[in-house]
Amino acid sequence: MTKTLYKTNLIIFGGDGDLAFRKIFPAIYYRVKGNQLITETNIIVVSRNTNDVNSFFTLLEEHLTLHIPDLEKSILEKIKNMLSYLKMDLTDSKDYIVLAKELAQKKMEQDVFYYSTSSTLFGTISKYLAENGIINEASKIVLEKPLGSDLNTFEQLNKDVRKYFEEKQIYRIDHYLGKETVQNLMVLRFANQIFELAWNAENIDNVQITASESLGVGTRKGYYDKFGALKDMVQNHLLQLLCIVAMEPPAKLNADNVRDEKLKVLKALRPFDKNTVNKGIVKGQYTRGEIDDKYVQSYQEDIDTFDSETETFVALRTYVDNWRWAGVPFYLRTGKRMKRRFSEIVINFKRVPHNVFPSGNKIDRNKLIIRLQPEEKIELVQMMKVPGPGGYRYKPSSLELDYSSSFDERFPDAYERLLMDVIRGDQTLFMREDEVRESWKWINSITENWEKTEQDLELYKAGTWGPGDEVLLPKHKWYQSKEDNL
Repeated sequence: MTKTLYKTNLIIFGGDGDLAFRKIFPAIYYRVKGNQLITETNIIVVSRNTNDVNSFFTLLEEHLTLHIPDLEKSILEKIKNMLSYLKMDLTDSKDYIVLAKELAQKKMEQDVFYYSTSSTLFGTISKYLAENGIINEASKIVLEKPLGSDLNTFEQLNKDVRKYFEEKQIYRIDHYLGKETVQNLMVLRFANQIFELAWNAENIDNVQITASESLGVGTRKGYYDKFGALKDMVQNHLLQLLCIVAMEPPAKLNADNVRDEKLKVLKALRPFDKNTVNKGIVKGQYTRGEIDDKYVQSYQEDIDTFDSETETFVALRTYVDNWRWAGVPFYLRTGKRMKRRFSEIVINFKRVPHNVFPSGNKIDRNKLIIRLQPEEKIELVQMMKVPGPGGYRYKPSSLELDYSSSFDERFPDAYERLLMDVIRGDQTLFMREDEVRESWKWINSITENWEKTEQDLELYKAGTWGPGDEVLLPKHKWYQSKEDNL
């Protein structure tokens, strides 16, 4: 059994919010169960709501019951013994005196401050923590997206936080990087010579990265209508996946080396201009439709705003202009109210240069498919001979590594890994400020040219695969899975 490396105070600002109940506390539960967070950890929930430990714990148990099957009372009791609850107004410096007193009574090796709040409060919280003498060199902060809404707002937010914290103390979360299959992509590339030799423009035709959601905006309508699919998903999640696919092998697998290589990819991304933004991007918004035989409203009905121009779908073609990837298109797609929920990376290899078989039938390209959700698996599509006499008949067939059937271990949620990495001080899976800056520069090249060209939204019915044209979206039927007879 692995014990925690540090005695830690974990302070969760907004600790009774949706993110805390849905992601942070389930992660805490499983790490307590795995003996990585033990009784020497204190969990301090900070909220503006009037609660005490007992009433908060009752609420917590209700939420954990929804997210965790076979909830164990003994683990819940351990978490309860770690808990404290503080009512605070995060915009009032005087309220932080209560937190300072609490931490003075619970001296630990490190304090981890988790900002599970609106990003508009990041600077304020940092300032008042400093003004009240609560932070020191061992303190760490965890920041959730959105990290600004464009380059300028990110720079201001980052400046406000960096007044009080060094870069080595800041952990900017992108939970996609904590997914098991993303971790395995690193091993697949850098521990298997067969793939790394073919991982270049000479052998790969295109790369497709897709995050398809069947849900609508839900309770996030105020946030989502301000950001849209491009800033909500592409700027962080999909660009980070692109970096993992396209990066050069780091000298060592540590935080700075990995993030240095990802930064090189972001700097090599081809920016958009007025001509390429129309030819290389499709944006859309869902209208009324059906999903799983159930009627769903349009986006504008969901947010009760009937003149919204916010995109709920975006598909784009971009290029990484460097030696390894010259000329290889990278297709990024994401959308809400799509036919099915899944996220995957597809590496489409080039076709063989010459067909030696007498039939002359088409030889399909090899594909490496990394499925991130809902079923985590890796699939290699290759050509195989069909058994029987009568010459060479062949068809594509898949070699699959299905995580759920191949391993007995439970696959930890991304937040479990990321939470423990914060406590251990490993920043490998967290974004450095220069990464975020470069991603916003690239996103700005899209949004600024959308405004200049006044590009129209293309409407698509909920429950479909979204809009698009065949120049941008190749005829690979990217959206189909084996159930669709791909």
